[in-house]
Formats: sequence, C-alpha cells, structure tokens
Amino acid sequence: MQIDLPVIWAAIIGLGVFIYVMLDGFDLGIGLLFAFFEAKEDRDVMMNTIAPVWDGNETFLVLGGAALYGAFPVVYSTLLPANYLPLILMVVGLIFRGAAFELRAKAKRTRPAWDLAFIAGSALAALCQGIVLGSLLQGTQVTGSRFSGASFDWFSPFSVFCGFGVWVTYAALGCGWLILKTEGELQRKMRVLMRPLACALLGMIGLISLWTVLGLPAISHRWFNSGNLGWFLPVPVLVLACVWGILRAVRRRHEATPFVLTLAVSFLGYSGLLISIWPHLVPPSLTIWDAASSHASQSFLLVGTMVALPVILICNGMQYRVFRGKVRRGDVGYH
Repeated sequence: MQIDLPVIWAAIIGLGVFIYVMLDGFDLGIGLLFAFFEAKEDRDVMMNTIAPVWDGNETFLVLGGAALYGAFPVVYSTLLPANYLPLILMVVGLIFRGAAFELRAKAKRTRPAWDLAFIAGSALAALCQGIVLGSLLQGTQVTGSRFSGASFDWFSPFSVFCGFGVWVTYAALGCGWLILKTEGELQRKMRVLMRPLACALLGMIGLISLWTVLGLPAISHRWFNSGNLGWFLPVPVLVLACVWGILRAVRRRHEATPFVLTLAVSFLGYSGLLISIWPHLVPPSLTIWDAASSHASQSFLLVGTMVALPVILICNGMQYRVFRGKVRRGDVGYH
C-alpha cells in the first residue's frame, strides 16, 4: 500500500506550527504586555517566567521552516517571494527580542532601551506573523509553480487586521501564562486584564471569520458549498464555550484554567484555518501534492524526523517540568 507522504508531512508541519503558536505565542504575548507594566519588579517577574523556556519554544519555528523546505520546496518559490518583507521584519523582531533577553538583565543605564526592544521586537514579530497568515488566506497569485504577483500583495486591510488578531491572541496567551506562574498583586492585575482580553479575542475571531466569509469567495465556497459546513459548525460553539469558561475561571480565581482554555481557543481558530484552506498549501492553486518534493526525498526526511521530533518534544517537556511552579519577586533572574 502506497503511503500518502504529502499528507503525513502536512500533518507534521501543521503540528509543528501549532506547537510554535502555543509556546512562543505566550512569550511573545508577555512582550506585548510589558508595555502596560512599568514597574521594574513586575517586568522582572514577567521576564523570569519565560526566561528558561523561550529559546526552546522557538525550536518549532526552525523545525517547521526546515520541514517545509525539504518536504514542499515549491512553497519556497511562491510563499516566500510573496511575503519577503513581513518575514524579514519578523526575523528582525525576533533578533531584537533575543538580544533584549540577554542584555537587559545585565544593563543598568540602558535597561529602558532593552525593555523597549523587547516590547517592539515582540510586537513586530507577532504583527508580521498575522500579516503572513492574512496573506495566505486571501490567496497568492501563482503561474505554474512560481509567484507571479506584486511585491506588496501581502499588504491589505485584511492581512493587517489579522496581524492585530494575532496581537490579541498572543496577549491573551501571555496573560493566562502569568496567571498560572505568578502570585499576589501581579496575578491579580492579570486576572483583571484577562477579562477584556478574552472578550477582545472573541470579537477578533468573529470579525475575521465574518470578513473571511464575505470577502474571500474561495473560502466562502469551501464553508458553504462543498459539504464542509458540518466541520465548521462546532468551532464557533466551542469558541463561545471556552471564552465563557475563561471568564468564569477568572472570576473563581482558578490559576491553570484560563491559560488552558486560551490555548483551546487558539487551537479552534487554527483548526478553522486548516479546514478553510485544506488541501492547499498555497491557496487557491497549489495543493500539498502539487508542492511536494519527490517520494524519495520525503521518505528520507521522514526517517530523520521520526528520530528528532520525539527528542525535541521530550526535551521541551522536561524544561517545563524542571521549571514548573511559581515565579516570585526576588527570585534569581536571567543571567
């Protein structure tokens, strides 16, 4: 029996991207929340909650990019030229974040500048990820297997609004993480902030979904005219239930539940995206089979991935286990 390797690789890359959004999403969100907390002690605690894990979180961005290059090389000749500027700016933002992690703990006179670099780098990286997502949804002009559109096709009101949606999503994830990892006054502030963030997240999901249906005919057709509506119907119901659960958990002072349910909302939004574009990797023209590398190449890469991926997952799981528990004021920070 012939194994459908493009489907397997699409699943691996899809899993890797979601794990990246789940993990790096909350630490990018903490960078966004930095702007609302000016006290040095608060910022130190916020930074210390992610200091042991942030670079491990970004492993999945590298994994997804490498797997995409090896398994679906045609994507590189289409999506990358279509999104060069936002992707480069995303990398610039991540570089500024990394430098801020390393240098703000040791800086005295220039610490405010590194705090600003951490905020700006987080905001830029998250915004660009949302813009690329919006560009993917609205479609890429392809002739043969090459990008044939204009350099700024990625820039549209819809893609920029998706960038704002990613800001809200990551900020909510970061807020949930800080409710889980902090205590006292900072945790109380995060509980207060979580309520408007959860409502804003619900509003963003609703507006982007409505815009997608009304403004993107190809995706609207998939939703309503191709027999997929049954797959979509549970998603908005579950999103509403999760947001209600977040508000209820915050009111009852639960610690882990707000973060877990925010992850669930992110997963539901991600699943809606996958259902909307499947089986295309470059909507509206290139499917996963059109963009796939040779069977021999995908088989060779799969062997290595089956060895490396469990190791990556185990190492990431161990770091969260080792650094579990609360982070308090006065704890040793990032050095």
